Amino acid sequence: MMELRNTPASSLDKFIEDNLLSNTEFRTQVNQAIDTICTFLKERCFRLAPRPIRVSKVVKGGSSGKGTTLRGRSDADLVVFLTNLKSFREQLQRRGQFIEEIRIQLEACQREERFKVEFEVQKQQNPRALSFVLRSPKLNQAVEFDVLPAFDALGQLTKDYRPDPEIYVQVIQECEKLRREGEFSPCFTELQRAFLKERPAKLKSLIRLVKHWYQLCKMKYEHKLPPQYALELLTIYAWEQGSSEPEFSTAQGFRTVLALILKHQDLCIYWKKYYDLENPTISQYLRRQLAKPRPVILDPADPTGNVAGGDPQRWQLLAQEVKVWLKYSCCKKLSGKPVGTWKVPVRTPDFFM
Repeated sequence: MMELRNTPASSLDKFIEDNLLSNTEFRTQVNQAIDTICTFLKERCFRLAPRPIRVSKVVKGGSSGKGTTLRGRSDADLVVFLTNLKSFREQLQRRGQFIEEIRIQLEACQREERFKVEFEVQKQQNPRALSFVLRSPKLNQAVEFDVLPAFDALGQLTKDYRPDPEIYVQVIQECEKLRREGEFSPCFTELQRAFLKERPAKLKSLIRLVKHWYQLCKMKYEHKLPPQYALELLTIYAWEQGSSEPEFSTAQGFRTVLALILKHQDLCIYWKKYYDLENPTISQYLRRQLAKPRPVILDPADPTGNVAGGDPQRWQLLAQEVKVWLKYSCCKKLSGKPVGTWKVPVRTPDFFM
């Protein structure tokens, strides 16, 4: 595998095709594993539970759901929506018991030798997810899963779905009481997925490239960098503001994302696709969110989630890496001059304050 840093900017599309796009066999293998676990969760998992538990739907999130999986990285987020959970607060209070029930039933399947799983439950009083690895004779490699029980706040989604403002009012009120931003983001997985799903294939390839670069940086800094999701959203924003065309220069897109990282202390980005700004509670809350210290990148599906926030030092570390990477071939033209960037503002143009 040719290293990204040594790849000429003009060859980035080929680099993505040769190294980052998952092949058909790999995708089939991962999808089979996901189908196995989805069927288990829907049909078997809660069948023997002490009290009746009904699964309304299982939604594939993360890179598998959005179509931005990197070759060789077989992981999947599965959000299990349960009719037994009637509110955001109830999800917080009861998800631990549902995670435990899922673990017990997976262990039973393992004893029956249906498939082999290895568990890693998060070490906290009320875990958010059950993490495990699935192995099977049918799979060439293991597949990592995070299964998250959630309250079905959105119900059945249509193509142009826009949430009832009252849903956002409720989640805002709960998160403010708890002082825990983004606590209920799994409830909005379908909207997070829809936000990216219909985007051009080339934008998804650019996201893969940014994710690959991020993973290379992460090997050096481990868990000291901003969340990967923030980089995905920053890439979408760069494309929307700088190109918005299905065909564009990958090198220019990549270089623009790096340039925005260097300006992280000024970033203030949000989307209005799902938020109802006419609702006074939502509008006032957004103003408070956008007034917070930079960088601010709001989850387009969940206004309580500032996916960029928390620790500016993480962005500083990433910016240091950008300065190093700008010297490499992947950021330069054949003439040796730097690749140009799109003209992209550091904050959403219709920013309201």
